[in-house]
Amino acid sequence: MYRMKELEKCMLAALLICGTTMLLPSCSDKDVNSVPSNPEESKVTDYSQTSSWFQIPVITKGFDTFYIPATEYISSSYNEGAPEFATLDNAEMQEGIAGEYLLQASVFEESTNVFVPYYRQAGLKKEVDAWKASGDMRTALTGLPYTDITAALDYYFRHYNQGRPFIIAGHSQGSAMASLVLQKYFKEHADYYQRMIAAYVIGFAVTKEDLQANPHLKFATGEGDTGVIISWNTEGRKSVEENAPNLVLLPNAISINPLNWKLDGTYAPASENLGSLVIDAEKRTLEIGDLGADAQVVPGRGVVVSNGEADHSQMPAFFIDIFGPASLHNEDYTFFYNNIKDNVAKRIATYRESLF
Repeated sequence: MYRMKELEKCMLAALLICGTTMLLPSCSDKDVNSVPSNPEESKVTDYSQTSSWFQIPVITKGFDTFYIPATEYISSSYNEGAPEFATLDNAEMQEGIAGEYLLQASVFEESTNVFVPYYRQAGLKKEVDAWKASGDMRTALTGLPYTDITAALDYYFRHYNQGRPFIIAGHSQGSAMASLVLQKYFKEHADYYQRMIAAYVIGFAVTKEDLQANPHLKFATGEGDTGVIISWNTEGRKSVEENAPNLVLLPNAISINPLNWKLDGTYAPASENLGSLVIDAEKRTLEIGDLGADAQVVPGRGVVVSNGEADHSQMPAFFIDIFGPASLHNEDYTFFYNNIKDNVAKRIATYRESLF
């Protein structure tokens, strides 16, 4: 159980968000005004500065995770004229990432040293506009966001990694960025890529076309294979029945079931769930509990359907248009928290065994 003292400054983020958020406009004026009107003129981010990182961990383990945060700069969606990209010192983004760490990235910390960079991420409006124009929100990420993340990776590998095997992970925009990194950066840095245990590209689509165009990439086929991509997008039944548009879903997407680690439609009941991460707002705690989160892949849509309990009472109405009427995007990690943690340990164990 995590005590919420660390999150008191960003309780709203911890209680209402998990990835691309349900953040309400509580401090948007301050955040928007703190971002320069023309961030494209900014210099390449200097990742030798500790202020460029949310977390540089103390090294206690033989394996790392490089976690790319999701969209936490939301206020651009309801503030006309807001900048398209956040700066690294944007309070809204920093507070959101603090919440996201506890709800999502923390799943990797039992087995790995978790590195988390700040980056000039695209605002939600920028992503949605790109999605509507091209059908793929990643077109919003190929400028400043990609430049920052690749600079962070360069610095991480040269100064922090010290040759340790690693995991790449993210959620939503972070996973969209991870997919670009896998396709481009690791094609150029094959020596690094050889040490990749796995890539958890959760909450953004990995497609059959992505794999065909990039033969160096492999999608997971079970619970223990390594050097592979693990990905899913979680939805409720209504979104599937209506074939609803979804910002993070692309045609011919592939999802693996996070409970039984199968690619087909084999149903995994909630009894196979090792524990979901549950927010108790009154006690101000995060606890492992039972939300009834089952899982079944819908191969034709490329998503995982779940009947788990999710409180979306404070979700902004416009999120339905972006993620669908039964989105469980915010539950991609929390529903299956202990299963992900267990899976990370298993893939690391497989990787370790392959060295001997």
